[in-house]
Parts: sequence; C-alpha cells; structure tokens
Amino acid sequence: MTNPTFRKIDGKAIAAEIRAEIAQKVAARLEKGLSRPGLATVLVGENPASEVYVRMKRKACAEVGIESFGHHLPEDASQNQVESLVAELNADPRVNGILVQLPLPGHLDEEKVLQTISIEKDVDGFHPINIGRLAQKGREPLFVPCTPYGCMVLLERAGAQIEGANAVVLGRSNIVGMPAALLLIERNATVTVCHSRTRNLPEVVRRADILIAAVGRPEMVRGDWVKPGAYVIDVGINRVEDPTRKRGYRLVGDVAYEEVKEVARAATPVPGGVGPMTIAMLLQNTLRAAEIADANENL
Repeated sequence: MTNPTFRKIDGKAIAAEIRAEIAQKVAARLEKGLSRPGLATVLVGENPASEVYVRMKRKACAEVGIESFGHHLPEDASQNQVESLVAELNADPRVNGILVQLPLPGHLDEEKVLQTISIEKDVDGFHPINIGRLAQKGREPLFVPCTPYGCMVLLERAGAQIEGANAVVLGRSNIVGMPAALLLIERNATVTVCHSRTRNLPEVVRRADILIAAVGRPEMVRGDWVKPGAYVIDVGINRVEDPTRKRGYRLVGDVAYEEVKEVARAATPVPGGVGPMTIAMLLQNTLRAAEIADANENL
C-alpha cells in the first residue's frame, strides 16, 4: 500500500465495544431491580433477507441481555392485522422498542404502519415526528435512525473533524441518505446531498472531507473521486458475481475500497464496516427506550 496514513475503520470492532457497554448497562439495570429492556420484531411475509436480519437482531439482543419478542405474520396479512399487532405491542409494558422489518409486502401501507408505532417505542427512528425533530434546529428526536447513527459514531471514533467539514452524502433515501445529511448538519458540517440527477458527480464528491456513500451501486465511487485525506463511510452492500467464490458471488460496497484506501485518510470496508453498527445502534436505542419508560413512570 502506498498510503501509509490510511486507517481502516473497523465497524465490527467498534460495534463489539458498543455492545459490551450496553451489556454492562443492562446488567446494572437488573441489579437495581429495573426491568429488562425488551425489543419486539414484526416480520410480514417470507422475504429471506428480512428473515436473516430479524434473526441477527434477536441474536444480538440475547448477547447483551435484552429480551426479544418475535412476531411473524403471513405474506397476505391485512393492513388491519399489522396495525392491530403494533397497537398491542404499544400497550405491552415488557416491550420498549418495536421494529417493523422493512420492506413490507406491496399491498401494505408502510407509512401508516410506521405511524402506528408509539413514538416512545420507535427504536428504528422512522416515525415522522422523530424525523421531523431531526430536521428542526434545536429539537432533539427521541431516536435517531440506526444506520445513520452508526455512521456518525464511526466518524467520531475514527477521529474525523465534523464541525466545519465539507460533507457529501451520496443517496437521498429516507432510511440513510436524508437522516445522515441532517445529522451532519446538526454537527455543523456543510452538507451536499447528491443523487442520480447531480451534475459532475465525481467533481462534487471530490470536494468532500467526509463522504457517506449510500446509493446501492457496486463500487461506484472510484479512487479518483475521493479527496486525499477524506473520511469515507460506505453504507452500500451489493452482490457481484464471482465464480471463484463458493457462493458464486462476493459482497462489495458502493466504494471501490482498494482504490479509495490509496487516497483516503480512513474508510469502512464492506463487509465489516457499517453493517455491524446498525444492529449495535438498534440495541442502544432499545436501552434508551427502556430508560425513557423508567423516567415516564417516575413522573
């Protein structure tokens, strides 16, 4: 490697540190006689990727001492069935956080389902009020969406100077791009959000001291798109065919990591970067939801 100052941002190791911190806090809660935090997952249909994600989340809960409640509805579940289940979970004092695994089957109204989740249990951070608070100066959301939250923690722990930095967010999804841009603005970065209509995209990206890539296009960001010394967070996870691999494919990000590490100050790999952080921040939000419930009880 010709860039001796480059540092890999190891999301797996940082997520493990955060999970250890959460496990300690959960144990301390139980010692004080407080309730065990609880996370309910709602899975509708038979999407294999969603099933894997839910399993991973439930396993992560068990590792840190958070109780998990799994609910699986059939593919043809009605809007009323899904909303009724969420309403039951809102009323269940054992449940501090509710996670509806997206995407939902096409016949369901995702927005209505998400609005049904009590704002105090919205550990995914997607409730319109939480997003609205994130977008307003001086207003704190109860919860921040897990993946953008993880991106910010990675930047902090990698030593990025966020205040005053030029930041570029590649992608404008409700799940990652837009909340990430809002979080960077909150931290006093100057933010450009890029998308498929952005002109001279490589040139715009090249101005970034901090780059968050979340477009879902394999290795779109090349080494010559990146400013020397930039911090690069790669949210993408894409399958590309690779006959040399047992499964016939390999996972790559939205960033050509091998090229980018020749110029960047620090970057996340794929896999092992942002992915583990998303689940760690979900656990963090669930613990926070339990603390909010305690505070409300004492009012």
